[in-house]
Amino acid sequence: MPDTNQTLHEVVETLAPLRRRAGTEPEHEAAQWLAQRLERSGTTAEVEEEWFYDGYAKQLLPLGLAGALAGVLSLCGRRRPAAALGTLAAAAIADDASNGARVWRKLISSPKRTWNVVAQAGDERVERTLVLLAHHDAAPTGRIFDQGLQHRLADNFPDLVQRSENSPPLWWPIAGAPALASLSAITGSRRLAALASALSALNVGLGVDLARERIVPGANDNLSGVAALVALAELLREAPVAGVRVLLASCGAEEVLQGGIYGFAERHLQPLSRERTWVLNLDTIGSPRLVMLEGEGTFRMEDYPRPEFRDLVADAATAAGVTLHRGARARSSTDSVIPSRAGFPTATLISWDPHTRLPTDYHLMSDVPENVRYDTVADAVQLCHALAVKLAAA
Repeated sequence: MPDTNQTLHEVVETLAPLRRRAGTEPEHEAAQWLAQRLERSGTTAEVEEEWFYDGYAKQLLPLGLAGALAGVLSLCGRRRPAAALGTLAAAAIADDASNGARVWRKLISSPKRTWNVVAQAGDERVERTLVLLAHHDAAPTGRIFDQGLQHRLADNFPDLVQRSENSPPLWWPIAGAPALASLSAITGSRRLAALASALSALNVGLGVDLARERIVPGANDNLSGVAALVALAELLREAPVAGVRVLLASCGAEEVLQGGIYGFAERHLQPLSRERTWVLNLDTIGSPRLVMLEGEGTFRMEDYPRPEFRDLVADAATAAGVTLHRGARARSSTDSVIPSRAGFPTATLISWDPHTRLPTDYHLMSDVPENVRYDTVADAVQLCHALAVKLAAA
């Protein structure tokens, strides 16, 4: 049998030194290396060029400034333009962060290239398909991702943290600041206008800090998922599963709030039957405790379709002897949102520190190979293999 631990270390330690900002040559280099490594694991793998609209801190900064201006206009008694500007800025932020039409980023930018890696394993003769997703680009870091507050909450109010199954709603105050400015203009409240201006100024400051684009090593987020794809390919070579095709996909440009997944879904998912296709996303699975998300949503929570698939994932974890926490939902977006909205049975595996219920080193420069819990990643590999077995027998 393959040495899973050795494979996981190899993948993470090889790719972590590359500064894998979405749409850059290091991201391309990572995709090329990964395709070659998957080929050596017994799959047929290709690097596919896709296009995405860049987004995130730099692109959203003008909208934050618009929210601040709306607050100032409201304070100055310019209520009508303040209400209009605040409403438009809040709507544009919400549309962008929630994978809507993304009118703003398409208005201010041109498409850029990214690279997906797609490999096939398992029984390629059948229609029944298990799609396993990961992403190989890495995120920028900033003060907004400091985990100090959550650690203090966990230390002082452990029951409160343990009762929470949803991650903190980071996008609410970002879109809420211009919305608050609009509300202040409508109501004529100077206190709300002052609060909106202050919150907008804070958001702009955090956005400027994040826009400096210090790219993290991304060992946990998400080389842990990438490494799991390679280890699973090796496991399927040594312990093949008849009756199910396994599509392994590592997408680019995930950290701009979804990029390469759009092209992958159009090229590979859309032709497949929603009754014979299941999607499991592996995203940040190198923390101490493996967790299955039941849904996600930056503003409006959207449970993934077909809950019976998530039950099957939990059954596979039991069969593999893997401890899996259920019931969690994310207030951030993952690549799962695209297949989920397209109607495919979907689930996401993440991981967290049980004390804080946060992914360890999330979007921090400390997200290095030495801090990955490889035993958790190995558990995810075993779970995925058990899931393939169950889908083949279903």
